[in-house]
Amino acid sequence: MAKIEIYTTDYCPYCKKAKALLAELGASFAEIDITSNEDDAMDKLYEKTGRSTVPQIFINDKFIGGCDDMFALHRSGELKELLK
Repeated sequence: MAKIEIYTTDYCPYCKKAKALLAELGASFAEIDITSNEDDAMDKLYEKTGRSTVPQIFINDKFIGGCDDMFALHRSGELKELLK
């Protein structure tokens, strides 16, 4: 199974939606909750991805984007391939 990391905050509805989809697909993932250190963590993530929102989702160390990006991959069938 794929290695999945998802950077989240505890108050983000998109984070909850993304995690729910991964759970629905039976994918295990590592959640990195940045709520308590959000400013520093977001600075580091921005340097890495060019984005300043959560969730930020990585599959096999490749940045796939956020919640909307992951749902687009799911609709196209590409997400299941990435999760293998």
